[in-house]
Amino acid sequence: MYTEKFLAWKQVLKQVKYALDYRKPFSLVRIGDGENICLAQNSVWPIRDVLKEPWTKKANHGEKGVHLPNIRLRNELVQGIRNANVVGVLLLNDNRIHAPKRLKRILTNKIFTHFNLSPRYTCDACINRYIPKYKAFWDVLKNRRVLLISQHANEMKQVLVNRYGLNVTGTIFFSDYRQINRVLKEVDMLKNKFDLVLISAGVNAVILAPKIARRTGKVAIDFGQGHKNFMKSRTV
Repeated sequence: MYTEKFLAWKQVLKQVKYALDYRKPFSLVRIGDGENICLAQNSVWPIRDVLKEPWTKKANHGEKGVHLPNIRLRNELVQGIRNANVVGVLLLNDNRIHAPKRLKRILTNKIFTHFNLSPRYTCDACINRYIPKYKAFWDVLKNRRVLLISQHANEMKQVLVNRYGLNVTGTIFFSDYRQINRVLKEVDMLKNKFDLVLISAGVNAVILAPKIARRTGKVAIDFGQGHKNFMKSRTV
């Protein structure tokens, strides 16, 4: 069983601010049921069990940005977790993610043990759901150059600029694992034009965030469906 230091959202935000202020690379990734299923391929589960899952069936109908089986994807996810500064994991008693308990933290623990993954820092995997509600989050992002990577990047930009007054200097469309290399090349071309990137790309964000942080020396956050929250949330 791995051990780690669990960070509250304010502690995570403090690390983000430090990395931005001192221009240090930083990445946050999050592990939920979808990531667990991808990581379970031929590790803690046989492929036949992975393919039976409703999540997998949706993925193979084009709804999750990945298609399974894909062992290369699994290995890239493992590497992303190893390279991330902070890894979001679900709480043991989580009831916010609408998935069976066996697909949540229990499975994460088995996977981390199998791959000998020992994140230095963890946080709540649902941090992206509630951190946009806090003014402190937006204060850290103010006066930073923000890059967005998402299928909804242009829509996100409008809200971030008009409602929150952020300086969004670029958007990159992303919808599928097969686009990762293209996106990384675009990020390389924009590396002098952003300080922080918010990535809403499903499972693929676990691969993209650490790669981008390492390649550019910038801050990269797996924002998941956080964009849905900031589009409707009120800050406190």
